Amino acid sequence: MTRVARTIAACLTAGSLLLAGVAADAKPRLTPEQALAKKLEGRVAGKPVSCIYLPRVIQTRVYDKTAIAYESGGTIWVNRPTSGAGILDDDDIMLTTPFGSQLCSVDIVRMIDRNVGFWRGTVGLGQFVPYTKVKAEKEG
Repeated sequence: MTRVARTIAACLTAGSLLLAGVAADAKPRLTPEQALAKKLEGRVAGKPVSCIYLPRVIQTRVYDKTAIAYESGGTIWVNRPTSGAGILDDDDIMLTTPFGSQLCSVDIVRMIDRNVGFWRGTVGLGQFVPYTKVKAEKEG
């Protein structure tokens, strides 16, 4: 074997071992439903509402093919769309056109592919379910 061939073989072996180590350390990826459940741990669902006040929303997260979560102070509002949930993709851009300062269950969200800028479809919002942290009971 030539020196170049030995060097190439050594590099390929080292690369294979590195990739095997990374694969062994990789944690199983959570499904979108599991990721949402993890986000909501320690919280309890409240009564669903038709609208939320947008100026208080500080973060929005899409859970692929599952739901959209809107964080507002100590509350996480979860919206499970009534139509189009199958196109929800956390890598897409959400485009909403609310009327006024509220986002409501009658509003439509347009999903736009982040990479090419094409419109991918629309999502019909459902009710917004508030999730708040469970308050610890005081011992008396």
